Amino acid sequence: MKIKSFIYIILAGILWGSQTVFVYFLKPYGFSPFQLTAVRAVVSFVFMAIYALIKDKSAFKIRFKDLLVCFGVGICLFVTAAAYYVAMDMTTTATAVVIMYMSPVYVMIFSVFFFKEKFSPTKLAALVLVIGGSILVSGAVGGELGFDPVGLAFAFLSGLTLAGYNIFTKLGSQNGCKTLSTTLYGFMFMSVFALIFGDPVSTVKLASAAPLITLPLLIALGIVTCVTPYFLYNLAVDHIPVGTAAALAVIDPMAATVCSVFIGETLTVWPIIGIVLVLSAVVLLGLAEGRHPKKEITNG
Repeated sequence: MKIKSFIYIILAGILWGSQTVFVYFLKPYGFSPFQLTAVRAVVSFVFMAIYALIKDKSAFKIRFKDLLVCFGVGICLFVTAAAYYVAMDMTTTATAVVIMYMSPVYVMIFSVFFFKEKFSPTKLAALVLVIGGSILVSGAVGGELGFDPVGLAFAFLSGLTLAGYNIFTKLGSQNGCKTLSTTLYGFMFMSVFALIFGDPVSTVKLASAAPLITLPLLIALGIVTCVTPYFLYNLAVDHIPVGTAAALAVIDPMAATVCSVFIGETLTVWPIIGIVLVLSAVVLLGLAEGRHPKKEITNG
């Protein structure tokens, strides 16, 4: 079963990373980052609700204090996705995804302050790797800094809110809230926020302009890049340590980076080295966590 779990994690990472492809093909039809976030959120919530109705109806029962945690999860999921899509638009896919996946380091820093976890030499090494890697990915070395600073800021914001998502799910787990309940209501609040900012009327008009192309892509954006990898990931963490699963899930930014090359983006030597440094930090933290496993969700 452990081999299957490894395969599930790798597949989940590839599917998470495939967002790049869907965004690339949907952008020409005029969809904004907020509209794509809204569609992904609503589709994910609908399918998650159907799953809960079939598999575990008790997931709909939730305490008010847990609902507040889910509210935080929803905000973080919404901002993470929207900021990531904006960053992709203003920088490159590789830059956006690598800076976003610095989130385990943000989680590490938050955990030291809010959960009183120890700041170990491993965590210090990971922090150094991430700082160095992010400088290289941004293009600051080699005279390649041509990205919009606002785009880089959105990439960092997506990483911060992804870290916030992990913190809120950790709080939910510590409060005894079911993982499925946290995810279900998190998607619900994400959908609410996304619809507020996503202009649903305009989204419907854009989708109806070429429905045979846009509708399958929009539905697949939710199912392929969110719902399916979520289930694969959670099947895996039932049989391997969460930290190990998080380390294996680093295939996500790798997959997104590979996809970015196929859709026409180019990578030079320094950003590639930066990507390797950041991903090494994530793997280092994940393997360290694997020696002290905790039941929590580490990806969104």
